Amino acid sequence: MNLNLNIMNAKKFLTALAFASVVLISGCAKDDFVEINGVCPVVVTTIPTNLATGVPLNQIISATFNDKMNPSTITSSSFFIKQGATLINGVVSYVDTTATFTPSANLSPNTVYTGTVTTMAKNLKGLYMQEDYVWTFTTIPQLLLFSNPIEGGNTSGAGTFVNGATVTAIATPNSGYTFFSWSENGIIIPGAEANYSFIMNGNRSLIANFSAVIPQFTVGLTVNPFNGGTTNGAGAYNSGASVTVSAFPSIGFTFTNWKEDANIVSSNMDYTFTINGDRNLEANFTAVIPQFIVGLTANPLNGGTTNGAGTFNSGASVTVSATPASGFTFTNWKEGANIVSSNMNYTFTLDGNRDLVANFTAIASGFTLNVTAVHGSVTKNPNQLTYNNGDDVILTASPDAGYEFSSWSGDASGTSNPLTITMNADKNVTANFTLIPVVSCTPAVDLGLANGYAILAESGISTTGVTSITGNMGISPQAASFITGFGLILPANGTSSTSSLVTGSVFAADYAEPTPTLLTTTVDNMHTAFTTANGLASTVTEFMAGNLNGQTLVPGVYKWSNGISVTNGITLDGGADDCASWVFQIAGDLTIADGAIITLQNGAHAKNIFWVVAGSGAMLGTTVQFEGNILSKTLISLNTGAKVNGRLLAQTAVTLDASTVVKPQ
Repeated sequence: MNLNLNIMNAKKFLTALAFASVVLISGCAKDDFVEINGVCPVVVTTIPTNLATGVPLNQIISATFNDKMNPSTITSSSFFIKQGATLINGVVSYVDTTATFTPSANLSPNTVYTGTVTTMAKNLKGLYMQEDYVWTFTTIPQLLLFSNPIEGGNTSGAGTFVNGATVTAIATPNSGYTFFSWSENGIIIPGAEANYSFIMNGNRSLIANFSAVIPQFTVGLTVNPFNGGTTNGAGAYNSGASVTVSAFPSIGFTFTNWKEDANIVSSNMDYTFTINGDRNLEANFTAVIPQFIVGLTANPLNGGTTNGAGTFNSGASVTVSATPASGFTFTNWKEGANIVSSNMNYTFTLDGNRDLVANFTAIASGFTLNVTAVHGSVTKNPNQLTYNNGDDVILTASPDAGYEFSSWSGDASGTSNPLTITMNADKNVTANFTLIPVVSCTPAVDLGLANGYAILAESGISTTGVTSITGNMGISPQAASFITGFGLILPANGTSSTSSLVTGSVFAADYAEPTPTLLTTTVDNMHTAFTTANGLASTVTEFMAGNLNGQTLVPGVYKWSNGISVTNGITLDGGADDCASWVFQIAGDLTIADGAIITLQNGAHAKNIFWVVAGSGAMLGTTVQFEGNILSKTLISLNTGAKVNGRLLAQTAVTLDASTVVKPQ
């Protein structure tokens, strides 16, 4: 029992008695009949009591008077409950001396409510309450538990608990999964095990995170014959892993093949495969006869090329060939200081290692050097129209902004920059540049499968005029017939349809599986994203009272209790951070006036902007240029010529009029 509350209630009761004693003599100010004197009505007890905490969410609220009241004056106007400034829906009744308020829905957890009995209430003698009776109470906190993924396991321990109570949330993984963490508001709770105990101090919403267990398989390796060589790569691997096993022949042996049972599976010493079961492989080796090496060199190096070098069996007939480069002629083959042949094709019987030099002689002439560069430029030093045979030219590649040099191609190769080219023929060289990758960012709001859609709605998608959609469209639970104006083409038993207005696929709840199942999950993800985004802790509240016109907004979570509007335009400045994000929590409507432009600068990207609209809809005027993802509780409407670089995710419908929507990358 709360002693302080009892004392306070007792004080209220004594005050009421004292007051009643006075008015017993003097009468009540608001009597129906002046000649009637009596005790003025007062509230003597309430359920819950004033300042009570831990009140059940299904609590029926009552106020008891010191006298029988006129039932016609006990109404929702004289007896009501509020949460802040919001009236709570419910039914008021009266029996004997007690007025009862039955809420239409359970009370919200961990929330302060205010009860009021006003001076509109009077007793059967016609005497009115002389002052409003007001008291407050706080509901019990609530614990919500969820599983991620849903099929990963189960949770137990959810419910309502008083502040200060020790609560244990339990996560139990399903077969094929393991528990790895609890998280709250997207943040992992450090050290929280599957049985997670904590002291209740307000509402909590916890997610039990599970991960799939990957099966493993064994790779066993043997050698045949046992002294033919060695192997590497045996062991246990996760299912689906890429496995490479290697064979190394001993001296006097060569590798033959890999076998599994009687089947040859590879003739390469390095055998790579994707494992999906146990493998038992045998590396086969063959004893070899003596071999010798033929080595070939060109002189000068840019004078030409040679062919025929390698390792050959003793006694083999070997032919080596020389091909002069442009600007050179073949002279002879030499071994040491001895000329062994003057023919470009030299044939001999191999009985030992040979080191042969193909000699070439330069032909004096002028050569041209043509350089091509896209997304960059190349300088030549010296920069001449023609070059003599053997001249060196230094090429330096410089990339355009946002690109980087990657390689040379054509009559040059490699990645050296600068690069020296020796002129021995006319040459064409290309400098290749690649786009610098964009930094990968963790989204402020996880859209789940809804991330793959440019437009997603539940009750309808319609268009008039020539609309252009880049990205997928989807509707669920309604059927494809609720998508109008797009001229959908659906193949027999198709899982998606096409439209001349859509660069992408169109999905509907009445298409072939797995489309309906995937759309159900996608819509659930959209709802979750809306709830999550709307529940993020705000960094800025009621900015410019919702009139954003002409403002520059830095990254953050913005919250308004009403709607917002943009008349001419706003700027979102990322502060040179490619991962900068904005979440706009809008309790009312989003209204973008005709011709308004949303400008992104300094690293701001449409994919990182989330407009969360809880009012009657998001309305974009004619020729609007809009940036970001709209998550609307209801309608999203685009007027003639409106352009959106983002996603339209509506829990009711999306309407378009010659509009353009491009899903951001």
